[in-house]
Amino acid sequence: MRSKFIQKFLSSNVIWLYIVTGGFVLCTALLGLLVSSVSISPSTILTIITKNVFNLNFGEELPTNVEMIIWNIRLPRVLLAFLVGASLSLAGAAFQGLLRNPLADPYTIGVSSGAALGAVLVLFFQVTIVGLGTFTLPVVAIFGGFIALFIVFGLVRLSSRSLAIETIILAGIIVSAFIGSVISLIISLGDRDSMTQIIYWLYGSVSMRGWSHVQLIIPFLIFGTLILLMHYRELNALALGEAAAEHIGVNVNRGKTMILIGASLLTGSAVAVSGSIGFVGLVIPHLVRLVTGPNHRHVLPLSLFTGGAFLILADLVARTIIAPKELPIGVITALIGAPVFAFLLIRERIGKGR
Repeated sequence: MRSKFIQKFLSSNVIWLYIVTGGFVLCTALLGLLVSSVSISPSTILTIITKNVFNLNFGEELPTNVEMIIWNIRLPRVLLAFLVGASLSLAGAAFQGLLRNPLADPYTIGVSSGAALGAVLVLFFQVTIVGLGTFTLPVVAIFGGFIALFIVFGLVRLSSRSLAIETIILAGIIVSAFIGSVISLIISLGDRDSMTQIIYWLYGSVSMRGWSHVQLIIPFLIFGTLILLMHYRELNALALGEAAAEHIGVNVNRGKTMILIGASLLTGSAVAVSGSIGFVGLVIPHLVRLVTGPNHRHVLPLSLFTGGAFLILADLVARTIIAPKELPIGVITALIGAPVFAFLLIRERIGKGR
C-alpha cells in the first residue's frame, strides 16, 4: 500500500514537472515575440500567426511592416533559439548519461568543435555539395562532429585500452584545442570580410536567421530526438556500468553507438545554424537531473524543453541588454552557465563531503 502511494506521488510530481516546463516554454516564447524596440500587442501577434499558419483572416487589416516583423523576423528567431537550445541540451543529457559524468557535453568531448570546423570550412570555401544544396552546411558540420568523436575515442583506445570517463574528457579537451587552432589558422588566412563573418558566427547567434535555418535544423532534430528517446533504457542501464548493463541483457556497443549518433546529429545541426553556443548542454541537463532524478525517460524530454526555453531567454537578454546593439548569444550563455555550473559542482562536492 505504501509503495503504491509513493509511486502515485512521484508520478503526479512528474506530470506537474511537464506542465510547469510547458508553461515555461510558452511564457519565454511569448516574451521573445513581445519584447523588442517595436511594441506589438499579443492579440496582433496571435492574429498574424493564425493568418500565416492556418490561413485564417479575422477581418483585421494589419500593416505590412508589422506582419513582416512578427512572421519573418521575430517568430523564426524565437523558434530557432528554441530548436538550438533543445538540441544542445538533449545532446548534453545523452552524453552525460552515456559517460556517467556531469562534465560531459558536446563541447567537452570535442563533438561541437568538430562540427564547428566542418561549418567553418563550408563558410570559408563557399562549398555546396551536389545533391545536398542548402543542407551542405549541417551535413558537413555533423560529419565533422563524427570525425572528432572518432578521433577522441581512438585516442582513448590507444592510451588506455578502456573507455575511462576521465580519459574521454581529457581526449575531448585535447582534440577541441587542436581543432580550435585549425579554425584560427583558417580565419587568419581569409580576408577581413570572411574573418569577421566567421568570428561572429563562432561566438554563437540566432540573429539574422530566417525560416530557411529553421528548416535546416528540424529534420536532424527530429531524427536525433527519436533515436535518443528510443534508447533511454540503455542510458538508464549504462548508469549502472557497462558490465551491469550487459548482465541485464543490454547490447552495450549497439546502444552506445546509437546514442552517439543521435547526440552528434543534434550537435552538428545546432552548430551549423547558430555557431558555437556553450554551457547549454552542460548546465541544463544537470539542473533537470537534480529535479527529476536519474531516469532518462524524463530527463531527456524535460532537458529538451528546458534547454529550448533557456536559449530563448538568453537570446532575449542578448538583444535587449545593450540595445540597439546585440551581444552574441554564446556570451550570455557563458556568463550565466559558468557561475551556475560552478555553484552546482561546489554544492555536489559539499554534499559528498558530508
